[in-house]
Amino acid sequence: MLQNYFEAHPWKIIDRHHQPKHKRFVESIFSLGNEHMGLRGFFEEDYSGDSFQGTYLAGVYYPDPTKVGWWKNGYPEFFAKVINSTNWVGLRVRLDGEALDLASGSIGDYLCELDMQQGLLTRSFTWTSPRGRQARLTFRRFLSMDDVELAVVACDVTPLQQAVQVEFVPYLDGDVKNEDSNYGQTFWDAVDAGRDSQSQFLQSRSRKTGFETLTAMQSQLLLQGVAQPLTHEGSERLHYAEARLSLEVPVGQTATLIKYVSVLTSRDHEPGQLKATALKKVQQAKEQGYERLFLKHRKVWDKKWAEADVVIEGDVTAQQGIRYNIFQLQQTYGGRDARLNIGPKGFTGEKYGGCTYWDTEAFCFPFYLYTNKDVARNLLLYRYQHLEQAKENARKLHLDGALYPMVTIDGRECHNEWEITFEEIHRNGAIAYAIYHYTAYTGDTAYLDQYGIEVLLELSRFWASRVNFSNVKQQYVILGVTGPNEYENNVNNNWYTNMLARWTLAYTLEQLDRLHSQVPARYQTLVQKTGLTPEETAKWADIRARMFLPYDASLAIPMQQEGYLDKDQKLVADLKPGDYPLHKNWSWDRILRSSYIKQADTLQGLYFFPELVDKDEMRRAFDFYEPRTVHESSLSPSIYAVMASMVGYHEKAYELYLRTARLDLDNYNHDTEDGCHITSMVGSWLSIVQGFAGLRFEHDRLSFRPNLPIRWQGFRFQLSYRGRALEVSVHRDRFELLQRSGSALEVEVLGRTYQISEHAPLRVTLH
Repeated sequence: MLQNYFEAHPWKIIDRHHQPKHKRFVESIFSLGNEHMGLRGFFEEDYSGDSFQGTYLAGVYYPDPTKVGWWKNGYPEFFAKVINSTNWVGLRVRLDGEALDLASGSIGDYLCELDMQQGLLTRSFTWTSPRGRQARLTFRRFLSMDDVELAVVACDVTPLQQAVQVEFVPYLDGDVKNEDSNYGQTFWDAVDAGRDSQSQFLQSRSRKTGFETLTAMQSQLLLQGVAQPLTHEGSERLHYAEARLSLEVPVGQTATLIKYVSVLTSRDHEPGQLKATALKKVQQAKEQGYERLFLKHRKVWDKKWAEADVVIEGDVTAQQGIRYNIFQLQQTYGGRDARLNIGPKGFTGEKYGGCTYWDTEAFCFPFYLYTNKDVARNLLLYRYQHLEQAKENARKLHLDGALYPMVTIDGRECHNEWEITFEEIHRNGAIAYAIYHYTAYTGDTAYLDQYGIEVLLELSRFWASRVNFSNVKQQYVILGVTGPNEYENNVNNNWYTNMLARWTLAYTLEQLDRLHSQVPARYQTLVQKTGLTPEETAKWADIRARMFLPYDASLAIPMQQEGYLDKDQKLVADLKPGDYPLHKNWSWDRILRSSYIKQADTLQGLYFFPELVDKDEMRRAFDFYEPRTVHESSLSPSIYAVMASMVGYHEKAYELYLRTARLDLDNYNHDTEDGCHITSMVGSWLSIVQGFAGLRFEHDRLSFRPNLPIRWQGFRFQLSYRGRALEVSVHRDRFELLQRSGSALEVEVLGRTYQISEHAPLRVTLH
């Protein structure tokens, strides 16, 4: 853990250290992205110390051959790797022929600053070369949120003791590899490299998948802000292009190199048009200039912060944490492209392949739904577009319907651990819940009727073919699964899985009845397309009515699965410091026989459906499961934080909030150097909005049960709800709801119903 490594600031992440031993950690934190592309926070200039350089393009991947010790029938043949692509940020700097390298010479006044409000990364320092040349340098970079195919890098050099011949070498390097390649394969082939009168470019093609990418650059050289003539020296070769620009810089004056970059892929353009389009785009970028491009970029960030910012009064570290997480979420996915989704590492690293997990629907979905429903709808469309691959995935297991992949980038399963890939089938339930959540929150059935109902139907077919009927119990059971708690594999009747299967069947039947009565033409089209029969729906109704849900009467709580109480019921308090993390220090056999829980499992179900139990039973469940939970999944603390708020454990809720809010900034899990935990970042937002504000959607209305952490003076956030823009504020003595637009609204606060409108804000006194 690296608590307090960064300065506390409400809008910035500030590093004044430059500690080489922590460089990979810092590179992860300073990652930038704009949904189309992104890169880790590695240096622009050459650095001879350790560094993890990664530049990634959304949706561009390589099917890395699966690597397992024992091949099991049904394993996917590849793991989809998001490819480390052309390094476009590179900019070498030489002072009188000496190459800038922060691993040599000496450094003073170092400052690296990520301005989250503006989406700008700045790094400045004084460098004294081994031969004694001294200069002040500042680097700036941003990836345009306005035109996501553009990025800009700038470097200022100011000699401090004597005039210096400064040489800038902006370059494009396509000779890159993935650190996590299973067999050390190269993922790219060179297609072309060259220049026109002002630009240089590289074109590459990914092996096997055939994605083409073209990166173009132009440079601008200034002295004291005045443009200088360019002599276009440079060179191109296989996988590489560079320009060389130099000038004599008097002491105390500043030379600036601005590098404009365009990055295009064949996902969005015809391959034959890539070069012409990229060269035109980078030329237009240079004509607009740094300031105008940055202003347009900043305006997009202004809009995003207006929609999704969370303001915390009186706790700067908590404020910094939630804003950093929102910042990374917005960089990773903005809803522009329904072909994309939210990778667990986003653009910050290669672990997990940058693919889509159940994290999207189970954790990230509410953030997008409650701030911009159009973005949430695109996340649902992503799953609909992959329905045929999900049906194929089920067929591989000799099952009906659709089994959505545990891990995917293009709809095909690419995860190769049997106990996860083919047993953690609860991900189907999270997708069904997201369809329900979207429809209930927006009040809009258009997506459900056109697309979602078909997904629900195929999910229900899967559950109906996956259950067994137990003659002993005279109930339906689901055998051989892994629940959300991945520290238990191949269990029978996981409560969360069984409950979601039953709920999906019930919700599907309910929506089929509604469609039949309200949109009969669409219902008939659906029946004709899918071959749905009355016998099928009757079977679903029987399973719904007779699904077995394990329950312990002595504890009076749902039981995580059959046999859970047969385990050694030691608590987290019984563990020793050297035991953590369990998966690195214990044998898997020992973990499986223990009662320890990696992340919310039964409580994940109660989080989705709190109406299944009363508050006393929910508290009993929390009291039983939380002391057994090691929180060794980054997804774990947030659900427990929300649940702690729901049962009134406010200090515990705050403790867990901090863990999810600063998981990466403080490197809680000692693994941020691999990349940030993007999908778990939304947990800090959930902890505030659903936890401290107590927001639920009940009885077709918004409901709040607010509580304020004792260290805070107040907090506020924005909601978008059925055409209304709302601002929610919680203070020690009052709850406020301001409606900025839209028609009058009925809400519930602490069990009482109120009416609000644009001209009549709500204020409720809290005791």
